[in-house]
Amino acid sequence: MAIPELALRQIERWCAQRVPEHLQDRVRVECRTRGRAVTIVERRAQAGPEWSEHEIAQLRFDEFGIWSVWWTDRTGQWLNHPDAPVASTPPALLAEIDRNPGGVFWG
Repeated sequence: MAIPELALRQIERWCAQRVPEHLQDRVRVECRTRGRAVTIVERRAQAGPEWSEHEIAQLRFDEFGIWSVWWTDRTGQWLNHPDAPVASTPPALLAEIDRNPGGVFWG
């Protein structure tokens, strides 16, 4: 089962709203899709044309149509967030990323 277009648009819209317009030339929040996972990344302008990238969270869509949210530890390993809700649409999980319990998403 592929990621529903509506869900992907909800995630993209959420990403676009994270950074005030006057900072978007220096900071961006974007998402990348691979299979049934959507990785949310924060990108920051560096000296020159390169941007640094920090993975914030990953939303995974399982074969039953349920979403879960994952975070990455300091070694880069993805871990399921045990207290986050599972949901049939992304907004509840995006709210959990905003809430940032334990500082695991926005460090």
